[in-house]
Amino acid sequence: MQIVCAMYANFDLCSNTQKIRFRCSLLDTRRPKADGKYPVKVQVGFARKQKYYTTSKTLSVEEWRKLPTTKLRSLVQVREEIEARFNIVRDFVRDLTDAGNFSFYTLNMRLNGATAGTINTAFEAKIERLKQAERVGTMWVYKTTLNSIERFAGKSIPFSDVTPKWLQEYENHQREIGRNTTSISITMRTLRAIISEAKHCGIIRPVDDPFNKGKYEIKNGHGRKLALTLEQIGQISRYDDGTETTAKYRDYWLFLYLCNGINVADFIRLKFKNIENGEICFTRQKTERTSREEKTIRAIVTPPMQAVIDRWGNPPKADNYIFPILTGKEDAFRAKLVSREFITKINLRMKRIGEAIGVGKITTYAARHSFATVLKRSGANIAYISESLGHQDLKTTENYLASFEREEREKNAALLTNF
Repeated sequence: MQIVCAMYANFDLCSNTQKIRFRCSLLDTRRPKADGKYPVKVQVGFARKQKYYTTSKTLSVEEWRKLPTTKLRSLVQVREEIEARFNIVRDFVRDLTDAGNFSFYTLNMRLNGATAGTINTAFEAKIERLKQAERVGTMWVYKTTLNSIERFAGKSIPFSDVTPKWLQEYENHQREIGRNTTSISITMRTLRAIISEAKHCGIIRPVDDPFNKGKYEIKNGHGRKLALTLEQIGQISRYDDGTETTAKYRDYWLFLYLCNGINVADFIRLKFKNIENGEICFTRQKTERTSREEKTIRAIVTPPMQAVIDRWGNPPKADNYIFPILTGKEDAFRAKLVSREFITKINLRMKRIGEAIGVGKITTYAARHSFATVLKRSGANIAYISESLGHQDLKTTENYLASFEREEREKNAALLTNF
């Protein structure tokens, strides 16, 4: 590997597999600042793309021309600061290239760590990338976690502060404010992902990772999933308080249950063209970015499902959404908001129904879990249940049904003393 640099010259940094091109410093004359000066930046080129990294310095064109040879103290200081910033970028690129790990993403992460070195800025960078990729659900998880961390420890938390002791104190804080183990584990796994990225990018040393084996361990949540019986679902289907709103959201919940326990995010996106030969065919939005193969889920349109469509659905045209929840004009962020609002409305009505029939709180998630558990209790093959839910493997389905298995063990244990 060779590095050749001069104050204003182009140079290349190469390895066997990567080539990164620099222009040591550059006066960006595209947009002047309010005082008529221009920002000085470091240009990095890789894979036919160009990125510009700030030096936090601005100069006029005349000052820029004088900069290489000037002896004026103020400009000499500016030159030294530009060179120092360039050296940071160069050294990081060299380290990443030596490791065969250079990308603009890893460079940005390392530069963020060098200039700020805080958990907060790492979260903000991740949130921005997720926003650009329109991964709205995941973005909200990171945003919620960041808000929680900042309420606990402030808006400028150095990576060095996040030790096993700090993590345990943060976990204790979450318990004190009433969060359950499942919610805490989601938050801690999200924080661990940020720490792992920082380690991957060289911001922290592997030995300093507080999640390393033998240090802080994330507790797994085993929240009780509400799975209704067929009798209880029958009670829901017959419940009527005389209001159209309750009838509508009751029917929507029943459709979620009957349509393979479909997630709301997929339900609101169903179109009439998804109905093929009497089956609703769709892919899960949750896994479409992460699964290697597109997995189509199929659900028979039963008479009760068709009745819900007929009563509450849009006109049956191929490009129409089946139900009038989305309009088709929403961007990813608005669609996510609509989904969350829709879930809130269903859950509010289903809570009232649950209280009225004596089964407690009912949610949209209970529809999905009830679908799986009713099939399990009826003797359905676990492979069929897994396929119907759109799970990637049987292990996921087994974990999903773990609470049912415990219920069965408790029931069978009680039989032993039923003298």
